[in-house]
Amino acid sequence: MTAARAGAGDDAATVAIVDDHEAVRLGLRAACREAGYNVVVDAASVPELLAGLGGRSCDVVVLDLSLGDGSSVTENVRTVLATGSAVLVHSIADRVAAVREALAAGAAGVIPKASPMSAVVAAIATVAGGEVLNNVEWASAIEADRDFAKAQLGRREHDVLHLYASGLPLKLVAAQLGIAHSTAREYLDRIRAKYIEVRRPAPTKVDLLRRAVEDGILPGLDDGGDAGR
Repeated sequence: MTAARAGAGDDAATVAIVDDHEAVRLGLRAACREAGYNVVVDAASVPELLAGLGGRSCDVVVLDLSLGDGSSVTENVRTVLATGSAVLVHSIADRVAAVREALAAGAAGVIPKASPMSAVVAAIATVAGGEVLNNVEWASAIEADRDFAKAQLGRREHDVLHLYASGLPLKLVAAQLGIAHSTAREYLDRIRAKYIEVRRPAPTKVDLLRRAVEDGILPGLDDGGDAGR
């Protein structure tokens, strides 16, 4: 494991890298440093990451799905999220089932290992900014899984979810629909309750964005539908 600090200012995004291939870690670390990020840890496993963080969090953990220690995707993503860090999955693009599992566990996005390093760096910036990476790989993983029941939303609930998951604050959602902020909050609570009923809970705004894409309320490609974590 290597712990390091970049020479960037204190406001630079902090990044950690988890991959069991040293060459991948070295390449990511160099690219992140060149982009001005603070690379705080690189590690071959999630336990090694935790040891390197020492109870701290960072803005983004770039996490490989296929670690050689027998750990599960869900376990790794949730363990990293518990540190207070966001997760960006760095994966071979054809592992759709594993990508789906990572997104369901709370990962903020996926960037294929075949992507140019500039795209990886840009994805890190998106996730570090508190947004979900709503790209083709993200949408494809969702589209590949249709084993769920849709929540039966009313017209107004549909409208609230569409606007809120598109990125508007709830106050602006209420203003655009001509309803009180408290009423918009009630609709949002009902939406979340309905998703719980069909065993597709959506406790965060990112989760609501996923549900909106899954149910066809929002398109699945990155055309303005990002939402904060």
